[in-house]
Amino acid sequence: MRNQQMSDAELAGQPAAYWTGVAYEALIAYTRAQQAEKGYTQPQFWLLRNLSVNDISPDGAGMTLPELRAAMASYIRAEDDLAAEAAVLVERGWLTRDTDDRLWLTEEGERARVDLARNAPAIRAALHAGIDDADYVTTVKVLQRLIRNAGGTAA
Repeated sequence: MRNQQMSDAELAGQPAAYWTGVAYEALIAYTRAQQAEKGYTQPQFWLLRNLSVNDISPDGAGMTLPELRAAMASYIRAEDDLAAEAAVLVERGWLTRDTDDRLWLTEEGERARVDLARNAPAIRAALHAGIDDADYVTTVKVLQRLIRNAGGTAA
């Protein structure tokens, strides 16, 4: 679809699904490229977060890969290989694996999670450049309404 010099009337007629898909792919690609420059992947960060009692995990208990996949079902991508990503984190000493094949966050892994989380504000700032908070809030509210109109659940 062309997007140069469209009038507001033309933009109003554009399919939301197209633009949300283009936005999703661009935002994920940018975020992942920024993370790769820092030496980690988005799935690796999610693994650390899901195993940290100081982040997503309610109790810090270890989890198997199928449990982690289920926990990440709403945001993991089809091409993400959690087994391979976890193996890298085990090799780095950020995760350990017990005899029941459960992954556990190590103290070093928790320190890494905290350190990696410090990258998020810069990524957000770059993506939000030129967009004031009021416009962003309006956009999110419009997207939530589109989701509800389509029969989905907007958080």
